[in-house]
Amino acid sequence: MNESLHTTENTGARTPQVSRPVAVTAPAAAPASATAGSTATPKAAAGQDRPELQKAIQAVVDLGFAGVQMRVNDERGEWVGSAGVRKLGETAKPPTDGHFRVGSSTKTFVATVVLQLVADGEIGLDAPVADHLPEFKLDRRITVRMLLQHTSGLYAYTGEFRPDGTVEPGIPAGGQEWVDNRFKTYQPEELVRFALSRPARFEPGASWSYSNTNYTLAQLLIEKVTGHSIAEEMKRRILDPLKLRGTVLPGASPELPGPHAHGYHRYQDAADQWKVIDVTRQNPSMVAAAGDMISTTQDLHTFFSALNSGKLLPARLLAEMRKPHPESGALVYGLGVSVQDLGPDRGIVLHHNGSTAGGYVSAMYGTPDGKKTLTASITYGDAAPDLAAFPKVLDTLLKEVF
Repeated sequence: MNESLHTTENTGARTPQVSRPVAVTAPAAAPASATAGSTATPKAAAGQDRPELQKAIQAVVDLGFAGVQMRVNDERGEWVGSAGVRKLGETAKPPTDGHFRVGSSTKTFVATVVLQLVADGEIGLDAPVADHLPEFKLDRRITVRMLLQHTSGLYAYTGEFRPDGTVEPGIPAGGQEWVDNRFKTYQPEELVRFALSRPARFEPGASWSYSNTNYTLAQLLIEKVTGHSIAEEMKRRILDPLKLRGTVLPGASPELPGPHAHGYHRYQDAADQWKVIDVTRQNPSMVAAAGDMISTTQDLHTFFSALNSGKLLPARLLAEMRKPHPESGALVYGLGVSVQDLGPDRGIVLHHNGSTAGGYVSAMYGTPDGKKTLTASITYGDAAPDLAAFPKVLDTLLKEVF
């Protein structure tokens, strides 16, 4: 798998970590009651008056993906469009108001809740996580900040890339084994204990490595501090205040609300034969709150606009969120968000994209003031997409929008 895409589809022997963010490798307070961060603007007719955007999403489909739905909000209003197909064997396009699995875009929501708890004085950003979760006997040098920033050094329970590019497998995260176990329920404590049974990658704070273990621990931290489930706390602090009616943390439920496009998983079976299976229904508990969320392009826009315009966090913590770790490479990763420089004429965009073990890729981009966003869902189909060409196509799309 091309590392520049950071997805989790299994296209051969390599099985990257589940629910990693999608990234271009180019240069790379109290809960609010407000809705979107941008003012109401007239909606543009989908795909009609901005043909450059329709062309850009068609270019994604042309790489071999099944379908794309995208929403852009900017000074020209709101544009929504889709390309490709909703379901293999049919001709209908993906619904532009469709639900989809957002993968690691979930992490920005989780980081926001944690930072709200910091703002409330319930936890310290640089306090030991072990103070709140003593049952795991964590290294006391691991802080809350390190979980959100991926600098804890904890093994990623969905597998690790070795220095030579091969994969050290964790729990089944792709291929035949994942297909056979895609309805299995995992408990977050079980996932953390599995990770802790493996050697840490480095001393806490000594380096950077993307690990779903960090955000599963963040979920347990939220639940311990608040006394509520992650779904209840997310609903109280973000989903209800922003009226995000299409967003849910599904737990172990395999269902995807309608309308939705279908997602597919391409893998080699025990006889080394390529197969494609519809994985729209899958149990997302394998990643817990590191990547289980379901949403829509409208809700992702509303959330990311509100976050970046300062409606969910005080300015000092929003600034902390946007400080990238120097060793985070092309992801330029802060606390649950990446920072990307599109060049002198376009400036900075913030993002956290994601993918699931099968079927779906999400995109969530926005300007630092919250006034411009791009949110999208991409679905895999029955072909192996040209992942080597994906960064260039995505970069073209981002430059069209930003």
